[in-house]
Amino acid sequence: MGDQNSAPARLVPLLDQFDFGCERLLGRIGGPVVDSGNGVEVEAAPMTDAEYLWEPVPDCWSVRRRADGPGARATLLVGAGDWGRDSAESPHPEPPPFTTLAWRLTHLSEMLAVRADHVNGTHTLTKDDYRAGPDAAGSIARFSAAAASWRDALLAADDTVLDRVGHCTYPHGSDPEEPFVDVIWWVNQEVLHHGAEIALLRDLFRDGRFAAGPTARDHEG
Repeated sequence: MGDQNSAPARLVPLLDQFDFGCERLLGRIGGPVVDSGNGVEVEAAPMTDAEYLWEPVPDCWSVRRRADGPGARATLLVGAGDWGRDSAESPHPEPPPFTTLAWRLTHLSEMLAVRADHVNGTHTLTKDDYRAGPDAAGSIARFSAAAASWRDALLAADDTVLDRVGHCTYPHGSDPEEPFVDVIWWVNQEVLHHGAEIALLRDLFRDGRFAAGPTARDHEG
């Protein structure tokens, strides 16, 4: 495995962008501080379980107990274990359901973990193998681990690999038909745009006019 100093020149800015996006997101959800974007550190309280599961509008898609079944307009709970992420077979509902912070962070972590496996792992994992959970701290730790796994996959790539079509065999997208460098770009934009969504949900929850706690089922236990 290589390191950043030996990475192909065209990978370096993509790797830097990924690192910065993950660092800001982890700071934003885990605290104690987050980079404001210009190098200034701003205080950030760790995300709570109530915030993680907050449903700001009716009929959100979220992370739920498997025994409770999927939420409104969802037909299945994706993942392994006692908890799963709301989903539906294609075509997905229109308009798209509003998704909670738990849904967005779990989706992001799942995507990174499964994609990493399909680059330099077993090439067997699917969304059904990913274990979601109801607690914020556990979800933050799972995101951190998934991001590290994907970063390891990037550091193993040389210039030839970046152009290799199908280097990533991720089964839930077009990765097998794409050059690896295009997949890397796609993953970066997923981290950036979902990270921004998560940050906005944190801001809304912090404002007492919006945050009344979870609105659907009891998630304790």
